[in-house]
Formats: sequence, C-alpha cells, structure tokens
Amino acid sequence: MSLHIGDYAPDFTTDSTVGPLSFHDWAGDSWVFFFSHPADFTPVCTTEMGATAKLAGEFAKRNVKPLGLSTDTADEHRAWIADVNATQGVDLQFPIVDDADMAIARLYDMIHPGQSETTAVRSVFIIDPTKKIRLIMIYPMSVGRNFDEIIRVIDSLQLADRAGVVTPANWQPGGDVIIPPSVNDDEARVKFPQGFTTVLPYLRTTKVA
Repeated sequence: MSLHIGDYAPDFTTDSTVGPLSFHDWAGDSWVFFFSHPADFTPVCTTEMGATAKLAGEFAKRNVKPLGLSTDTADEHRAWIADVNATQGVDLQFPIVDDADMAIARLYDMIHPGQSETTAVRSVFIIDPTKKIRLIMIYPMSVGRNFDEIIRVIDSLQLADRAGVVTPANWQPGGDVIIPPSVNDDEARVKFPQGFTTVLPYLRTTKVA
C-alpha cells in the first residue's frame, strides 16, 4: 500500500513499550511524529531515539506525540531503551510499537525491498489531529535524520494552518512568509493588516506572529 500526503493515516492496534496501543485512540487530538527505524540495538537508530527523547519538551510545546517503530518485538524495544538512555543521556518515554510481523511497516510502505525484505527504512510521517498525513520523508538506512528539519516542518505546517500562509525555501520561525496566490490583494489587505511586500505579482511576503 502506498500512502500519500493528504491521505488518511491507517489505524492499527499492537503491543508497544507502554502496553497495548490503538493508534488513533492514542493519538487523540494531537499531531503525531510517526517514524520507523531499521532495527533495535543498532548504532544510528540509537542516536535517533536519543535525539527524539531529547526533544520531548519541543514536541510537547507543539502538541506532537512521537511514536517509533521497527520490526522488532516490544520486549526487544524495552531492553534496547536501557542502552539508549545510558548512552544518549535521556529518559525515553514515548512508545515504540511492536511490529515483528511487519504488518504496520507494510501498511505504511516502510519496507523497501531494494534496502531490505524484513526491516524498515527510516520513514517519517507527520500526521495532524484529523489523522491526515501532512508530510512524508524517507531516509536510507545509512543516513540519520535531521531532527532540526523535522521540528521546522512541523512549525511550518502548524503556522500554515493557523495563519493561512505558506513558507519559502529555508524558512525558519520568525522569518518572512508567503501569501498564497489564491488570496487576492484586496483579501490580503484585510487578512494581513500588518502589510505585505509584492516582489512579483505572484510572490507577496509578510510577517506573522
């Protein structure tokens, strides 16, 4: 099954490091950072789990719940968390789901046979409170994720929803944003009383809080 941006995130129920977990019920009204890693007790994955745990406060500020997955058992995840905590200086609290039968990895198209028939690539799904997939990123097994970028895209998505804007290349919070071409100038003057700059007829920038 191939999933795309805008699709409804499939529900699933499985065991996890915090006990039985029904995905949609667990997510509730939060955003979700759902990410897969190839295997427990491996070096790159250990650093990624540590990075996620270190960002617990940043995710919480944004109403985002992290959720990890690999094609290992919940018991294996629990044993591995001790290594993550000891080496990465964290206290990992977010769930990691049991997917030893690869059912969830296949449901979310995380198994790429050119990489492995049995382990997941490094997939990222950002899922909003309506359970819609808003972003998909896929990294090869050899490349650890950029967690600054994951936080940046969550900020961009949430700002777009809140203010009705889009963000330019390399945007960072506090930077100029773009007024969508679907908003005409008269509407823009009402919607953005702080004013805007017309760079091109189809490129207008402004600032929003």
